[in-house]
Amino acid sequence: MDIAIAQLEQWMRDYYHNVDHDIGSSGVRDLTIAELRALCGFELSELDTMTCRDSESYGGRGLRAALADRWTGGDVDRLMVTHGSSEAIYLVMNLALEPGDEVIVVDPAYQQLHGIAAARGCRVTRWPLNPRAGFAADLALLRELARSGPRMIVVNFPHNPTGASITAEEQKELVAIAAEAEALLVWDHAFGELTYTAAPLAPPTSWYDGCIAFGTLSKSYGLPGLRVGWCVAPPGLLARMALLRDYIALYVSPVLEFFAEQAVRHADRIVAAQREHAAGNLRLLRDWADGLPELVRFAPPGGGVTAFVEFPGQPDVVRSCRRLAERHRVLLVPGACFGDAYRDYARLGFGGTTAELTAGLSLLERVLREDARGDQ
Repeated sequence: MDIAIAQLEQWMRDYYHNVDHDIGSSGVRDLTIAELRALCGFELSELDTMTCRDSESYGGRGLRAALADRWTGGDVDRLMVTHGSSEAIYLVMNLALEPGDEVIVVDPAYQQLHGIAAARGCRVTRWPLNPRAGFAADLALLRELARSGPRMIVVNFPHNPTGASITAEEQKELVAIAAEAEALLVWDHAFGELTYTAAPLAPPTSWYDGCIAFGTLSKSYGLPGLRVGWCVAPPGLLARMALLRDYIALYVSPVLEFFAEQAVRHADRIVAAQREHAAGNLRLLRDWADGLPELVRFAPPGGGVTAFVEFPGQPDVVRSCRRLAERHRVLLVPGACFGDAYRDYARLGFGGTTAELTAGLSLLERVLREDARGDQ
């Protein structure tokens, strides 16, 4: 292939379905259909009259309208329903960029946010978050990097994998930097609705014409199996995206759109329940880490359900993660999946059930102690 292997997805393909405890994923606790029904107040009998016909290229009218009401002030012309945010990322990166364009990407980052651009022949410039300041965003550095006139700046806050976020004032400064550079600003909103230390930041699509935003029901909603996401972009770009997806997926299943529309119409209730659950798990994670200062170091996240944990003194974190999965059936994602600079880190997800987090942390502590002693 001309595109680099997606290291995170490769790791998940190897281990996600072969473990008993997941403390590596980046989403909240998965909902059952019964739980979704209880939260949204619908009956499965409402599907009885549905005809299994094609949906529309830009998304079914009901779901598209629900998403537009939530994110674009009701303007459906700026919104497309996609197969998760991953399809939106693929379409945008292939259509909004040309070979030779410079793309500035927050670092570390979900590989799809820069790997597709690199495969297109773009120059990828990393904007590193500061690990010694809790992975804080260095906007002065971004301003300096943007002096080169990039075609695109790509960010996601709250951030995956660190959980770091920015303030409303910092968001305004970030948008100003993109505007001064006349750059497209890609705002990955996957974790945007799930915050702990401040109110969620809305995607700046309403006040910066050069902003493209992605979202998904996989992360804050607990509905990854629906594979439903969305993209807000200028209508001209969406029209080109529809032409390209004619060769890929055509449209999203109307059955999935039915459940997604229910979730979007009742999003506040769903996200509030998931936030409360995740906040409790975060307290558990912090207490666990506080008891292991010689083995574990991390900055508590401001949003999302992942922490980027450093393991000082561990000889090989990737090997530790493999042993954890293969011997103890616990999923943890090595930081190397986000780049070689992060080989001493791992992404630790705390959005799942409290029982699996408790079991997973106990087994992780066991592996860390064994590896620190050099046990085999």
